Amino acid sequence: MADALARLRLHAEMAQALVDDELARQIELAAAQLAERFAAGAKLLVFGNGGSAADAQHVAAELTGRYLIERAPLPAIALTDNNAALSAIANDYGYDQVFARQVEAHGRSGDAALALSTSGSSANVLEGLRSASARGLWTLGVTGPRGEPMRPLCDSLIVVPAAETPQIQEGTMIVLHTICELVELQLFGG
Repeated sequence: MADALARLRLHAEMAQALVDDELARQIELAAAQLAERFAAGAKLLVFGNGGSAADAQHVAAELTGRYLIERAPLPAIALTDNNAALSAIANDYGYDQVFARQVEAHGRSGDAALALSTSGSSANVLEGLRSASARGLWTLGVTGPRGEPMRPLCDSLIVVPAAETPQIQEGTMIVLHTICELVELQLFGG
């Protein structure tokens, strides 16, 4: 029992660390930027590896379906959804290009890219961000404290204040759900 309680306390500490004025401001600004882009007809491309790939699919589903309110769908694409594209690009160009090539195919100036990386140093995520920047997409990154390699490639970088991968992933989902809620409220009220 003591081990479970210790883990639950660790999760609660991570969630409490997210309650920060500066972090809240960054989340609000990111949500406002996304809402503005969606209102202008832009789309969101989301990508990451492993648990972050699942988070990319999750946030894209929240936006194309709904988060809390009944509303029109928002164009969000998880670049991790197409296994044929991932494997073909990895085979032909290398795994570090799996997101960059898809951003080149689907991204247009004015769109947005959301890069998720617990470590912040995944080569394919960094290449995806480079491609997005080069094409004129607004770039948002969500990472952990070691995610500084992403900073120069992101217009906005949200750092989850947690040391261990599971807590960074949990914090990432809290950040993403908050962004989804704020985008819905800005675009559709409720």
